[in-house]
Amino acid sequence: MLAHAAVHTYELSLPLLLLVWAEEFVALEVPLLGTFPATAFVLGAVLTAGYAPFGIGALPGGVLADAYGSKRLIVGCLVGMGVAFGGLALAPSLLWVAVALFVWGVAASVYHPAGLSLISKGVDERGSAFAYHGVAGNLGIAVGPLVTAILLFVVGDWRVVVGLLAVPALVGAFAAARVDVDETAAVTAADGGDSEGAGEARASGSVASLGEFLADSRVLFASAFVLAFGVAMLSGLYYRGVLTFLPDLLGRFPSLQPIEVAGYPRPLEPQQYVYSGLLMVGVLGQYVGGKATDRVPVELGLVAGYATLALFALLFLPVASLGLGPLLAVGSVLGFALFVVQPFYQATIAEYTPAEARGLSYGYTYLGVFGVGALGGALAGFVLTVADPGALFVVLAVLAGLAALCGLALYRRRRTSGPTVA
Repeated sequence: MLAHAAVHTYELSLPLLLLVWAEEFVALEVPLLGTFPATAFVLGAVLTAGYAPFGIGALPGGVLADAYGSKRLIVGCLVGMGVAFGGLALAPSLLWVAVALFVWGVAASVYHPAGLSLISKGVDERGSAFAYHGVAGNLGIAVGPLVTAILLFVVGDWRVVVGLLAVPALVGAFAAARVDVDETAAVTAADGGDSEGAGEARASGSVASLGEFLADSRVLFASAFVLAFGVAMLSGLYYRGVLTFLPDLLGRFPSLQPIEVAGYPRPLEPQQYVYSGLLMVGVLGQYVGGKATDRVPVELGLVAGYATLALFALLFLPVASLGLGPLLAVGSVLGFALFVVQPFYQATIAEYTPAEARGLSYGYTYLGVFGVGALGGALAGFVLTVADPGALFVVLAVLAGLAALCGLALYRRRRTSGPTVA
C-alpha cells in the first residue's frame, strides 16, 4: 500500500508540473533532430517518455517477480523513483526533463506486477485486498497532486517542489526493506498448484530463461487472457488520454481561472485543486470496485464500468459548460468510474491465469495499461493540437466502448465454458 501510494503520487503530479514546464520551456531541443516548439503534442510526448517505460517495463518486472519475488523489486522501485525525482529537480532543459522522467518510468514499472502478484498469491481475500491496495494508490493519486499544487503555490520554485517530492520514496524504501512477508501464503490447488510447490516453482529464477518465458506467454495468449489484455490496453489509453491534459482543460472554464494572491510567488490555480478533488473521488470508486469483484461477475463489472466511461466522456463538456456545480458533478462521476473499473480488470487477470505465471500475466497487463496506454497522452496532445477538446472526448468514448465490448465477449465465454484458467 505504501509503495502503491508513492508510485501514483509521482505519476499524477506530472500533469500539474507539465503546466509549469509549458511556461518555462518554449521548445524541446534534441541533438541531431532539431528544435521543436513546446506544443501540446510535444509536451504530451515528453510525459510519454516517462509513462511509456512505466508500462513497458512491467513485462520484465513480471518475469522478475515470478523469478525472484516481489519484495526486492518494490524496494528497488522506491529507491529509483526517489533518485529520478532528485535528478528532475536539476533539469536545465525540456530534454533533461524527458530523460529524468524516463528514469522514473523504468524504476516505477516493476511495482504493479510485483505488488499485484504478491497480493494475488499471498492474500486469501483477494477482492478486499485489491480494494485496500487500490485505496492506497488512489490516496497517492489524489493527495500527491494536492500536495504538489500547494507546494507550487507556497514555494513557487518547481525545482524545490520536485526535490521535496523525492524524499518520501527514499523513506518508503527504508520502511519496505524492513517488512517480512510470505509471498505465497494463499496459493492453492485452485490457482494451479499447491502452495508449497507453487512457492518453490520459480524460486530459482528459472523463469528468466527465454524458453519458459515464451512457453508461459503462449499459454496466456492462447486463452481468454487475450481479451483481458485488450481491456487493459484500451483502459490505459483512456486513463492517460483523459488525465494528461485534464488540469489544462479544467483551466479553460471561466469558473476556474487563476487568482492572484498577494505575498505568494504564483497565482492560486483552482483547476489544480479541482483536479485533485476529482481524483480523490477515485478512492471511493476503487474501494467499491474492489468489494464488488467478490459479489458480481468481473466481466459484467467491465461492461458496466466502461459503458459508463463512454457515456460520461460524451457528457463531460456539455454538462461542465453549464457552471461550476455541474462541472464538479460530472467530473466526480467520471473520476469514480475511471477507477471503479481497475479492481475488475485486476481480478479478471487472477481468474484467467495460473498462479505460476501470475507475475508474468500482470506484467503483460501493465504493459497494456501503462505501456501501450502511455500513447494516450501523446494521442490526447495530438488531438488537442489539430482539433479541440470535443474531438478528444469523442475519441475517449470510442476507446471505452471497445473495452466494454471486450468485457461482453468475456462474459459470453464465461457463460459457455467458465473462466478456463490455462
